[in-house]
Formats: sequence, C-alpha cells, structure tokens
Amino acid sequence: MIIIGFFLLHWYMSVLMQTFFLHRYAAHKMFTMSPFWEKFFYVLTFISQGSSFLSPRAYGIMHRLHHAYADTEKDPHSPDYSDSLVDMMWKTKSFYNDILKNKDSIDPRFKKGVPNWAFMEWLGDRWVVRIAWGVAYTLFYIYFATAWWMFLLLPIHYVMGPVHGAIINWYAHRYGYVNFAVDDTAKNLLPLDFLMMGESYHNNHHKYGGRANFGGFRWHEFDPTYPLIRLLNAVGIIHLKPNNDLKYM
Repeated sequence: MIIIGFFLLHWYMSVLMQTFFLHRYAAHKMFTMSPFWEKFFYVLTFISQGSSFLSPRAYGIMHRLHHAYADTEKDPHSPDYSDSLVDMMWKTKSFYNDILKNKDSIDPRFKKGVPNWAFMEWLGDRWVVRIAWGVAYTLFYIYFATAWWMFLLLPIHYVMGPVHGAIINWYAHRYGYVNFAVDDTAKNLLPLDFLMMGESYHNNHHKYGGRANFGGFRWHEFDPTYPLIRLLNAVGIIHLKPNNDLKYM
C-alpha cells in the first residue's frame, strides 16, 4: 500500500503542478501571483515532477504555439503530423529543447510574460539532478516494495511529466467526445476526469482557452483543479483575471 500511495501522490502532484502552474499560469496567465509565490510554485513543481521536471518557461511558450497552430505543421505536438505517439513525443522533446537552450526562432509575442527563474530552470534540467531523483525513487521502491510487479511502476516515475503530456497531446486529439466545434481535433478524453485534474476536457479548453474552469459544460464535467484555484484566489495567493472566460489569443 505504501508503494501505491507513493505512486498516486507523485502522479497527482505532478499533474496538478503541470495543469495549475505550467499550463494555466505560465502559458495562459489565467491568474497572477507575486514573485514570492511564483518562486514557491517553481520549487513545488520541481519537487512534484522530480526527474521529469518541465521548464515553466519552455512549456509556456510551446503551449502557446500549440493553441495558435493546433493540428498544423507549426504545431509542436500534433498527432496529425506524427507517425506514432513515440514520433510525436520525440518531436516535442526536440522543440522543447530548442526553446530551453534558446536555439529557436519563435516570434517574441509567444514569449511575452512567461515566468523565468533562471536558477531553477538550470537546476531542474541538470542530468545529475534528474538521475539523483531517479535513484531516490528506486531506493524507495527497494525499501518498501512487497511484490515484483510494483517495480513496473518505476519507469513512469522517471518520465512522469512527458507521460502526462502524451496522454493529452495524443489521446485527447484522437479519442473522446466533443462539446464545441473548433478548428482542430481536440476532444474531451474522459467524461469524468479522475485522471488528469481537468486536463482531459481538452475540447472545452480549446474552445475557451482563457477559461480557468476546464469543465462545467455538462453535468458530469468536474475540473478538480478549479476549486483549488478559487481557494487560492480567495486567500490572496493568486488573483484570477476577471476576463478569464476569453480566449488567450
């Protein structure tokens, strides 16, 4: 039970920071926060994602491009322009690394306002740091695992962030249901998003890219991240923008 609890904690903390900080804040600026809280959530993202830490700066820029050019040749991760899931993720990795290392030629408008804590961006991308996280996960499993099959979960820990990205960027553009007609293939992957903290309502999000609540268009669509956003807004940690129902671009 300890191993399963640890896996679930890592899964949901990682996807929470991806949807809350990287996606809704870094990419879409659905709310604002002070420099102190921005650094706090940078650190929390680093701890939550560990070996698969994703740069908020690079993620934010890349996701803005995804919205602007969804399902076209300029989309950083489109199933329509990839031979397979692995091919799409490899292309995404290359695109991400170009942004991370400032080797891109992206229009500056997509980079405006993205968070950028240089030290944490540097630290999270060091291979020695990523390997250290992987070793820590492995030692935890060696100490607490009670059955051989539990070790099959370890590889997911190592690449947790990209796994979450693959679920949405591939499967939510191929499977699911549609609430709104949009200019791309985005679908709502799950009727009840128990897995991705609201990210599965991808069609809703592509229709209303600046809306902080990804669910709420059907009775069963509950976005678990939205109540947290409302709570953090109520206590003054973040400040929701009054026009967050508008599209980002």
